[in-house]
Amino acid sequence: MAQPLNFGDLPPTRTNPKNAAIVIVPVAYDATSTWIKGAQRGPHAILQASAHMELYDIETDSQVYEKGIFTDNIIQALSSPQKLVKTVAEKVRYHLSQNKFVVVVGGEHSVSIGSVRAHADKYRGMCVLQLDAHCDLRQKYEGSKYNHACVMARVREICPIVQVGIRSMDFSEKAFIDKDNIFFAKDICGGANWVRKVVSRLSNNVYVTVDLDVFDPSVMPSVGTPEPGGLAWYDVLTLLRAVCRRKNVVGFDVVELCPDESSKAPDFCAAKLIYKLLSYRFEESHDKKGFS
Repeated sequence: MAQPLNFGDLPPTRTNPKNAAIVIVPVAYDATSTWIKGAQRGPHAILQASAHMELYDIETDSQVYEKGIFTDNIIQALSSPQKLVKTVAEKVRYHLSQNKFVVVVGGEHSVSIGSVRAHADKYRGMCVLQLDAHCDLRQKYEGSKYNHACVMARVREICPIVQVGIRSMDFSEKAFIDKDNIFFAKDICGGANWVRKVVSRLSNNVYVTVDLDVFDPSVMPSVGTPEPGGLAWYDVLTLLRAVCRRKNVVGFDVVELCPDESSKAPDFCAAKLIYKLLSYRFEESHDKKGFS
């Protein structure tokens, strides 16, 4: 199947870069992954799957595609992770200068650093909400400070972070966690009021980075390191809608899909997640003074 021209396979009237409120920046990069390879194929798979979504969102009673969604060319990066950070930052910074809402689609998690850097330059006091199975707080891994295992260590040099869904880390990372701003998956499962607690830790301007391994492998098996004990679909959606209602979500990324040709469900799940988060972000009836 040929690659769709754009996210959602939208008609030209909804993909004009001059009029579209939303820009998708796909980044095909997988140079530093350490186990299951294939994240460089993630953006293509997500774009393919997105062509089969229903564009009406039941929960928000909206069709966010009507805001216009322009899909930029896929960044086919073969460079070092340091150069990738610069390339992504420049691309995202350009779209932000045009007052677009930017979504980066990975690729491995290291693609997030450049996007966070560009957003932090524009939005003062921004923090990053990380949904992930792993802390990603190693200071250096396999000779690189920009390895996917180090992404949040680099992000925290840019702005504060809040981590959700964590259930795996190296002992060396323990010294770098902020106990007040980390929500382990074991405490979320069956817990009460965890969503409100997470939201209370966030600044007004929030960038969201979603490593798809935050989900339990029963929901999302197609990732580089599928960790048991993850979050369920509605756990994640409940949090994301609450964040969008109470805070100003300035941008986001979705990363680490490793497509499996034998199962298209994870590809569709990733595409649907992007569309759901956009639906929440642009929900016209949301009230940032409270949520149910």
